[in-house]
Amino acid sequence: MDNNYYYAPYEEPKKEKEKKPRKRFGVTLAKCAALALVFGLISGTVFYGTGYIFQKAAGGENPNTVVQPAKVEAETEGKMTNIIRNNVSSVISDVSQVVEEAMPSIVSITSLTVQQYNTFWGTMSQETPGAGSGIIVAQTEDELFIATNNHVVAGTSELTVCFVDNTTVAAQVKGTDPSTDLAVVSVKLSDLSADTLNAIKVAVLGDSESVKVGQPAIAIGNAMGYGQSVTVGYISALNREVSVEGTDGSIVTNALIQTDAAINPGNSGGALLNVKGEVIGINSVKYSDTKVEGMGYAIPISTADSIINDLITREKVDESNLAYLGIHGVDVTDEVSGSYNMPKGIFVDQVVEGSAADQAGIRRGDIITSFDGREISTYEALLQRMQYYAAGAQVEIVLQSAQAGEYVERTVSVTMGRRN
Repeated sequence: MDNNYYYAPYEEPKKEKEKKPRKRFGVTLAKCAALALVFGLISGTVFYGTGYIFQKAAGGENPNTVVQPAKVEAETEGKMTNIIRNNVSSVISDVSQVVEEAMPSIVSITSLTVQQYNTFWGTMSQETPGAGSGIIVAQTEDELFIATNNHVVAGTSELTVCFVDNTTVAAQVKGTDPSTDLAVVSVKLSDLSADTLNAIKVAVLGDSESVKVGQPAIAIGNAMGYGQSVTVGYISALNREVSVEGTDGSIVTNALIQTDAAINPGNSGGALLNVKGEVIGINSVKYSDTKVEGMGYAIPISTADSIINDLITREKVDESNLAYLGIHGVDVTDEVSGSYNMPKGIFVDQVVEGSAADQAGIRRGDIITSFDGREISTYEALLQRMQYYAAGAQVEIVLQSAQAGEYVERTVSVTMGRRN
C-alpha cells in the first residue's frame, strides 16, 4: 500500500474459552519484532568512521533556559546522589540540564567531497555530501575554532557549520592530524551575527584520565545528518586499541574510550560528556556487526587537547621554505607488524643521498615511530605534519633499527633541509 499504513482485515471476535485453573503460575514473555531503518549496505564486521553520510545537517534546538555551570554541577550531583540512594538500578533519569548547558557548544558540519568514478564514457566526477559534528573549543578576536574528526573534513571541497540557533556559515579547515583522526575547522567571527555569538559558547573540557569504567556518559552529535540528538549510556572500557581505515587507505590504531551510548553515523566529531557537562571524549567510530550492540568509541579529550591546540596555533609553511626530510616510507600496519615481528610505524625504504635524513644517520630499513615528540604510524601522517615545519627546523625523530635480529630504539636529531 502506498500510504505506508497497515490495515488488518476484520474478523468476528472469538468467544473466549473457559480457562482451566493452573497448578502453578509462570511469566509469559512476549517477543517483539523491531523494524529497523537501514542506511547503506553493511558487509561483515567493520569499524565505521561515522561522518561520511547524508546530505542534510541541521543545528540543535535552542534551549529556552540556560543555567550556569556551577548550578548544573550542583543540581546534577544532588540528583545523582538521590537516584543512587533510592534506586541502585537507575543511575541516570534526567540529563536535560546537562544537555541544555552543553548544546550551545556543539555544531553540525556538512561537507561536499568530489569523488571520481569510471564509466563507459570515461572518468566522471560527482560531489558527494557528508555530515558530521564538531565541538567549539576556542575563540579569538577573529575566529572560532571547532574540533572534529579528520575523516569528517578530509578531501572536502566545501564545508559549512550549523550552530545551535540554526545559523549556517562557511568554514575552513585549519589543520588535520590523520594519525589521530583529529581536525580543527575555523569560522570567521565576522560571519556571525550578535545573536549567534550570544547563543553559542566554548565547551568545557574535562579530564579523561580520571574517567572510570561504569560512570555515566552522554553523547551529543549530528546523528544521521538530521541535527543534534542525545544518547546516554556508560563508560564501558578504557584504552581500547581500535584500528580503523584512514581516509588515505592506511590503517590507524589509537587507544579510545568505549561506551554503550549510541554513536551513530553523523556523530563523528561530536562530544562525549560526563554528568557535569564536561567533554571527556570526541566521538569517532562505532563497531558494527549483527552480533554486537552498544560498542562506540571516542578519542579521550586528554589525548586530543594538546593536538587540537597544536592544530589551532601552528601555521602551514610556504612551499618555497618547506622542510624536506629526504625519505620515502611504507606503513607498517598491525597485520604487517604481527606477520613479520616488526614495530608499527613508517618503514624507511629509501633515503635520498645528502638529505637531512641521510646526514642525521637515518638508514634504509629503519622504522620511524615518533616525529618531534608525537607518535606517528603512517607516511601520510608524516607528510601532513611536515607542512608546518620550515627548512632549518630541528626535530627529534625516534627510530627502531634492526640490530642482530632485534629492533633497538634510537633517537636522532635532524636539521630539516629544503627541497631543491
